[in-house]
Amino acid sequence: MSIPLFISGGEIAFVIFIVIMVFGADKVPDIARGLGKGMRTLKNATEDIKSEITKSADKQGINTDIAKDMKKEIDDAKKNIEEITGSVKRKF
Repeated sequence: MSIPLFISGGEIAFVIFIVIMVFGADKVPDIARGLGKGMRTLKNATEDIKSEITKSADKQGINTDIAKDMKKEIDDAKKNIEEITGSVKRKF
């Protein structure tokens, strides 16, 4: 699943230009490295929390397959809606 970005390539270039002007070219790699480490830490923490919740649910006897089944049902419903509205969208 892709997340649409609401900024264009020109806007990204402008932001990069401003970052270089404010922090200097020698600090940009350090800033990017720090952001990468922060994102990796956040991802690891999220995975840990998810696994703890799953373990706790399994220990309590809670069925966690319901969420997977609901996701499948939602995906099927989206596909059906797109099939129905596809012909309407093409006419406009």
